[in-house]
Amino acid sequence: MKKFRKVLDGLTTSSPGGTMGSPSCGSAAGTPTAAPTPKEIDVQETLVSENFQLCKTVRHGFPYQPTSLAFDPVQKILAIGSRSGGVRILGRPGVDCYCQHESGAAVLQLQFLINEGALVTACADDTLHLWNLRQRRPAVLHSLKFNRERITFCHLPFQSKWLYVGTERGNTHIVNIESFILSGYVIMWNKAIELSTKTHPGPVVHLSDSPKDEGKLLIGFEGGTIVQWDLRAKKADFRIYYDEAIHSVSWHHEGKQFMCSHSDGSLTLWNLRNTTKPFQVTFPHGKIQKDGRKESCKPILKVEYKTSRSSEPFVIFSGGLSYDKAGRRPALTIMHGKAITVLEMDYPIVEFMVLCETPYNNEVQDPYAVVVLLEKDFIVVDLTQSNFPVFENPYPMDIHESPVTCTAYFADCPPDIIPILYSIGAKNKKTGYSHKEWPIGGGTWTLGSHTYPEIIITGHADGSIKFWDASAFTLQMLYKLKTSKVFEKPKPGEGRAAELGEEDPFAVQMVSWCPHSRIFCVVGISAHIILYRFSKYDANTQIVSLEVRLQCEPEDIITPSENENNPCFSEPGSHSPQTHHQHPVSPGSRTPDGAKDSIPCLKVKDKMVRVPPGYQSDLVIQLLWVDGEPPQQITSLDLNSAYGLLAFGNCNGLAVVDYLQKTVILCISTLDLYGATDPYQRLTRSPRRNRQSTSEHCMRGLSNFYSDSKKRIRTSYQSLTELTDNQQSIDMERSKSPTSVHYPTSLHNDPRILPEPVASLRASHCSPVFYLLDNESRENSFSRSRSSSVSSIDRDTKEAITTLQFGESYGRKSDALPTPCLWVGTSLGVVILIPLSIPTDHEERMEDPVTVGPSGAVQMLKGSVLRFGFLDCNGALIQSPYEVWRDLNAPEDPDRPRRRKLVHFSPSSSQDAFGEGHLAVVCSERQAKVFLMPSQSCLFVHNITESSFVLRADVVSLCNSVCLACFCANGHVMTLSLPSLRPLMDVNYLPLTDMRIARTFCFTNEGQALYLSSPTEIQRITYSQEMCDNLQEMLGELFTPIETPEAQNRGFLKGFFGGNAHTFDREELFGEAAAGKASRSLAQHIPGQGGVEGMKVAASGAVGELARARIALDERGQRLGELEERTALMMTSAETFSKHAHELMLKCKDKKWYQF
Repeated sequence: MKKFRKVLDGLTTSSPGGTMGSPSCGSAAGTPTAAPTPKEIDVQETLVSENFQLCKTVRHGFPYQPTSLAFDPVQKILAIGSRSGGVRILGRPGVDCYCQHESGAAVLQLQFLINEGALVTACADDTLHLWNLRQRRPAVLHSLKFNRERITFCHLPFQSKWLYVGTERGNTHIVNIESFILSGYVIMWNKAIELSTKTHPGPVVHLSDSPKDEGKLLIGFEGGTIVQWDLRAKKADFRIYYDEAIHSVSWHHEGKQFMCSHSDGSLTLWNLRNTTKPFQVTFPHGKIQKDGRKESCKPILKVEYKTSRSSEPFVIFSGGLSYDKAGRRPALTIMHGKAITVLEMDYPIVEFMVLCETPYNNEVQDPYAVVVLLEKDFIVVDLTQSNFPVFENPYPMDIHESPVTCTAYFADCPPDIIPILYSIGAKNKKTGYSHKEWPIGGGTWTLGSHTYPEIIITGHADGSIKFWDASAFTLQMLYKLKTSKVFEKPKPGEGRAAELGEEDPFAVQMVSWCPHSRIFCVVGISAHIILYRFSKYDANTQIVSLEVRLQCEPEDIITPSENENNPCFSEPGSHSPQTHHQHPVSPGSRTPDGAKDSIPCLKVKDKMVRVPPGYQSDLVIQLLWVDGEPPQQITSLDLNSAYGLLAFGNCNGLAVVDYLQKTVILCISTLDLYGATDPYQRLTRSPRRNRQSTSEHCMRGLSNFYSDSKKRIRTSYQSLTELTDNQQSIDMERSKSPTSVHYPTSLHNDPRILPEPVASLRASHCSPVFYLLDNESRENSFSRSRSSSVSSIDRDTKEAITTLQFGESYGRKSDALPTPCLWVGTSLGVVILIPLSIPTDHEERMEDPVTVGPSGAVQMLKGSVLRFGFLDCNGALIQSPYEVWRDLNAPEDPDRPRRRKLVHFSPSSSQDAFGEGHLAVVCSERQAKVFLMPSQSCLFVHNITESSFVLRADVVSLCNSVCLACFCANGHVMTLSLPSLRPLMDVNYLPLTDMRIARTFCFTNEGQALYLSSPTEIQRITYSQEMCDNLQEMLGELFTPIETPEAQNRGFLKGFFGGNAHTFDREELFGEAAAGKASRSLAQHIPGQGGVEGMKVAASGAVGELARARIALDERGQRLGELEERTALMMTSAETFSKHAHELMLKCKDKKWYQF
């Protein structure tokens, strides 16, 4: 524990005769240069560097760009591989694990070592990896890199330690799974086919051992050749040459027949008795046309042939539809006897797999479900019911149902909020699911001891909002809200959608939520705000709408002050900001030249509407078109339920709305906020010649990231949701766009540290999702000094409101008691404090107007202001006041009239802190400062970054203390102590951030954060050492000890006539003694970091050592137990042998030699 003292002993400014004003602050050393009165701050800080460690915790959502699928029928866990090298392993709800290959190569194929707790992955870089699943966080045990051949197919027989690997050259290699060393036994393509064959058979597309005899390997080549290879005799039993290319092969469980799928949409059934021609050829979707020819069909990419004890066999395949039917959706076809069922899918099928009761391929399969992996969805079909219903998916695979445009994360919520949201959301759940239990039920998961209510909110492109229960590393949908229901459906060719080419006019830009008062606010892309209140009852309501005219008329030129670091501002006593009321609601008008004026982008429903229980719209605020210019996007928002006020701003100005009285109490341009305290010299500019072109220039700020061929404007959330992560192509389009923002390299301290894609973030990160300033002068605020040699005339800019915060504070230095205030931060690093006068009596509050005082304190920081936070003089976080939730639609109780109940966290609420004021934490893109209020003295300054800039900053609580958490554009995650701003952690978490991460990254309390790692996945991380230490117990176990089911007794006749597959000894054939060693140049063995050795490298700390020791002891105990069992079996066997030998000796002792 460290104690920090800061004694401010009445230092004066460099100019004794200067005007009394806000004290200025040093920029680098953090030493205050002025203070009005002597003051001693004594804060005991408890957080130290040892409290912080950054690690990933869990990933939610659908695996982005999936490529492969595997299932362990005994453990009942499923694995999904992706194009980026990720592997998701799923079991029962709560068992969800994400692994990532270091190479980032696409996962081509997955193979479980069934019931062994291991997984083999084959990647596009021709490397095989063996993953250990017997630990909560799987790790690679071995890797094998092929140097001269490309891997195309792998097959691992059940209970075998030899993996068959087919290659692009047509060869088949064999790998020992235990040692991950290549066997010398190779099946060369030229040996597999006949010598007379003139063409290469193509890559290996299928490998499988015969159910009848494990010593026979079926090899399928892409060109249409199928070979059954006798592994013992090292020769081909038969060869099949077919005209059409082969995509997949599937055996009948008896091993006498197999089925192939082909590129012409046909299925061929082959009988081993006669391999000269197929036993049966079918075109399931190819009808005979009038001229007698069959319709041409698409390839059948995969087929599975499964037998059932109680019914006809199942033939399940994907593809094969006719080409003639345009617009037909991808389908999975289930042929069961004579019945053919076609299940149409919303997205293309990547892979499917039939789940069967037995892991043995020579037994009746009895399929019970089929897992279908689509490009953007994951479904499981119940095969046991004739209508083939779908199982209800317990995993949150629909986060991207509509593209995610913003996120919010709330930890340690009120405990009653999750059950209430769930009960409301459960009423709207879909029906028609299978009644059977979810078939993927492997692993174990228990509720950890370190759990608390957590909620994640996602906003989407279609205007929908989803509330998710994120407690205990899980994610479950609670409630869905559709904001578009507030508006009339825009007609084609009308509204902003037509004017600006907007495809999603309801897209959510940002959200603000007060869990205590349950008031929820949504900002949309069409410059609209919707305020919702929560109710358990349905109601008939008339939606109230306010229209606000927030447009900056004059264009201003900002002239940098002579000394940025030491501006002296006069006390703003004489100036009062002008208050504008909302524009009267009108059907819309046009200026004489035909330009739109005084109309909103969307039309609110004007009739009475019936709203269900849940969140019900209370107020809609819309910005208006002005003189043909569309309203600018809203860049900042704050809401306070105790005050009944809502504030929002954009690049034109600020507006404050009283949502209780449904009135606008302040509507003012940014310039007018300053009054006499404006830190810049602003010169008016000559009138614009073309207003419309200027508006297009402003609104097209985000078009930098899109193709110039798109003549109309697309909103920036597309860059979040596009299914490509190609930053290079985005930059190419930026360079083509006529409105591209070009940043001079001289403003970057080190271009190598901040690559071009990251530099493009500078113009958009002020708002959580959409905001982008319209010209390069935005960069001015990032430079070290405003007194740049570049002429100020070339730096035309609009100053945007970037952050807002209501709270109890001191509007002026002379204030003795805190009053309601609004803190305003701008894109030029200016902090403005606006005092508010709010009636305290309930009746007066509903009738008397809220008044806004003149601007109070003005402070300066480097870069855009991002976040405010308030601490008392003991260093404890001061929460914003709020109103306790009350249901406005509940029946009236005459004995207990409903009144507003407010909860305040004023710094003067305790006797000790009375009159002492409080600390204000302000964080910008480059700096963090701590001010003492009401004296406005700067106590601490910390320059966070010089070569980059902060994208997201939050004052968060952790370990019963508080800190400032920052995420930078160069990928660094940092924490600073409060109030002293000591660096506690600085981790280079992401080597290169992208737009999606930058716009969705958010911190929350208890050391947690999240971001959208792909268009379909949410990645949660922790920066708390305590949570990292307890991570093992909070994650699910993938492997549970289960006894392998015994194989069915085949019977004497089947075993005699069908061949004895169990006598096949692969070790005898593939081992080094028989097959020799493989060429060293063919493949390179790479030892992995899995198991206990890998954990020693990966983890650190006393708790980690204990955990590793415990795991080592468990593994050692398990091995000792197995050894003890084997020893006991050997002793029993020896005793039995001794007994039988003794009996035989007694029986034969007296016999003569001729009697035997």
